[in-house]
Amino acid sequence: MNTSAEGAAEAAAHWATGPYATALRTGRGPLFLRHPDGCLLPLDIERWCARADAVDRAVLDRCEGPVLDVGCGPGRLVAELATRGRTVLGVDVSEAAVRRTLALGGQALHRSVFDPLPGEGRWGTVLLMDGNVGIGGDPAGLLHRTAQLLRAGGLLIVETAPLDIDERAHVHMVGAPHGRTAAGAPFPWARIGTPALLRYAARTGWRPAAQWAAGDRRFVALRTPDTRRARRARSARSASSSAEPPKSTAVISSQRPR
Repeated sequence: MNTSAEGAAEAAAHWATGPYATALRTGRGPLFLRHPDGCLLPLDIERWCARADAVDRAVLDRCEGPVLDVGCGPGRLVAELATRGRTVLGVDVSEAAVRRTLALGGQALHRSVFDPLPGEGRWGTVLLMDGNVGIGGDPAGLLHRTAQLLRAGGLLIVETAPLDIDERAHVHMVGAPHGRTAAGAPFPWARIGTPALLRYAARTGWRPAAQWAAGDRRFVALRTPDTRRARRARSARSASSSAEPPKSTAVISSQRPR
């Protein structure tokens, strides 16, 4: 199991029970991720539990083909795409989140992104919204996993932090600013801004497609490397170089006997 999968497994219990499950049932916070130094990252549970807003809908307008919403939460994006007649599936480690998504008329699975998923390698778009690029505390590992889920040339849409930040920490989830009731060990999480995401993407062959801002929210769209095309090109170059003697005149494809 890779680092990202291990981190996601550590986090699953925290998202499945406790303050998060309570917030999903009530549709309201407060809810925070607490860093070891005591710093609190507020989670916008009220927006997550509402219907898709104008910013969300503009993001969904960019989706191509069947859509996989990773960390779908209470399902607002899945439900919105379903009302548009799109093929869409949410996945989440929280049973409460999956139940809420189903209640809105969407389809969702109680599963981690690192578990086997339907349609691997055939999804047109993968969504990592609401900070979900932090899943597992390893953005590079998560990018690798999403590339496995997408079809060649598929689209990944990521909501990044509104700061130029590349932060990883082990955090607790708490339901109050001074909450001391978080159960279990802390779990790994990451926050990255657009510059950091683009750096990770460049190292692994992702191609930037777009980046934009709406209010205080930031987004990046990436296209997965067309690995199959690259393999075919490498194979063709290798075959050509081995078949043709040095200084020979190459024969263009239209001249080759069929």
